[in-house]
Amino acid sequence: MSRRVTPLGRATSTSSIAARGSSTSPTAGRGAVRRSRQVVALGKVQAPDALAARLFLLAYDPERGRLAAGSRLGKILRAAALVDLQLSGNLADDNGRARLTTTVDPAHPVLAGVLDDIRRLGPRKWRTWIERHPRAIVREVRDELERARLIKVEPHRTLGLFPADRITLRQPLVRRQLLQSATDTLRPARLVTRIDLRDAAIVVLAATGDLRTVITKDQRTRHKDRLAQLAVRVGPVVPALKKSLQQAQASAG
Repeated sequence: MSRRVTPLGRATSTSSIAARGSSTSPTAGRGAVRRSRQVVALGKVQAPDALAARLFLLAYDPERGRLAAGSRLGKILRAAALVDLQLSGNLADDNGRARLTTTVDPAHPVLAGVLDDIRRLGPRKWRTWIERHPRAIVREVRDELERARLIKVEPHRTLGLFPADRITLRQPLVRRQLLQSATDTLRPARLVTRIDLRDAAIVVLAATGDLRTVITKDQRTRHKDRLAQLAVRVGPVVPALKKSLQQAQASAG
């Protein structure tokens, strides 16, 4: 089976849907983590491997034709990038701080940029990196998805006055497949310990960020205990995101 590298992720399989790897924990060996990665492929169209890119697509509301989550989206994407770097072995938790490891830097430009920032400023709490440049990562992930021709971005003016960007999906089936993979993690028949960590990260970050295009308020309530168990497996980025969003909400209201 041949392999190639896409602009949005690491090496991906050209088969229709790659098999899921075995589940691992954030502290497991780096090789085991990499083997557990899942790639969704639909014919010649492939879903992005990066968690932030996947969450961007899932944040798109097909009914309203725009992104959901508002100002929370940037923090959700930052958190997704941090989880990606931790699962890849580029970052490790050091008593509540993100610590660099000696693993080779990722090829993905957004992830590499986050890692360079951490290298330049030194170890900080996970929340610091979640709150750093949240608007910038939305633009960066959007641009990567546009270059991969998964979305279309067109300039327009809201109310005929205010400049904005109109986003449309070029490949709606990719989003539907990603959503199905995410919601499948909530099925009681699936053991929490056997769920791929990347699928777990998607649904947990979406639930923490109240991203209702992925998981509804009712689903969060019904699966509260399961989501808590999955969050423990995903690691320290999740509680850091929760605290950041809670603090922002308290400050706003």
